[in-house]
Amino acid sequence: MRTMKPPETVTDTDGEELFAPPPDVSHLITEDDTPVDNLFSEKQMRLLTESLHSSWNPGFPFVVMANVAVYVALNRPAIVPDVLLTTQVEPLPEILEKDHRSYFSWLYEGRPPEVVIEIVSNKKGRELDSKMRNYEHMGVLWYAVYDPMLLLSEESLQLFTLISPRKYQKTAPDTFLGDVGLGLTVWEGAFEGTPCHWLRWRTPDGKLVPTGKERGDTEAARAAAESQRASTEAARATAASARAAKLATKLRELGLDPDSIS
Repeated sequence: MRTMKPPETVTDTDGEELFAPPPDVSHLITEDDTPVDNLFSEKQMRLLTESLHSSWNPGFPFVVMANVAVYVALNRPAIVPDVLLTTQVEPLPEILEKDHRSYFSWLYEGRPPEVVIEIVSNKKGRELDSKMRNYEHMGVLWYAVYDPMLLLSEESLQLFTLISPRKYQKTAPDTFLGDVGLGLTVWEGAFEGTPCHWLRWRTPDGKLVPTGKERGDTEAARAAAESQRASTEAARATAASARAAKLATKLRELGLDPDSIS
């Protein structure tokens, strides 16, 4: 699928640059208000987006979204991935404006999403069929399918990478996502009090990208440990001072000046 990026400026006959009007998106559907996700999918999508917003600091701008329509051309229907991530692009301001309420690729330097994740809830989603073809044609570099109930195959996580403009190749699920600088992993644990197998982002050193709460808990634990260490050191210093004072008293009782002893 060809991406579309309208020119930002045009030049008149006198060589003067004029701003080109933005494309008209008033006829496009940016939301249909139809609830489609189950509780697990809602939590899973939020885990993937919240952790990056809270704890990922890659040194470059990025956008991560859940359940947002993606348009790569005005004359093509929208596709709505569960989660998308694009790096090296700036988040748009004024997100209530009509032309900022979906992922219009021409507003993100003409780029389709860099990473798309689909969460399998049933056998009707066609995540390994028509959805995959759509993302191939769209030019999404990395496509992940998380199937926690093993509805489509015996693999809970499948990862695909674009090897030509319209062709995916399956790769190991622990492969790092190129220049994105992240990988994916299935983690068993509790998120918001719900124990399950969750899809998580991981860094090149193998650590999970923490949620805001996890990061806060870690920082609180470090602060508590530092406070305990400081208290222990203070107690040791107090005990040493008491021993020194007791020794000085004994020396004076023996007629010795403790200050003269080096």
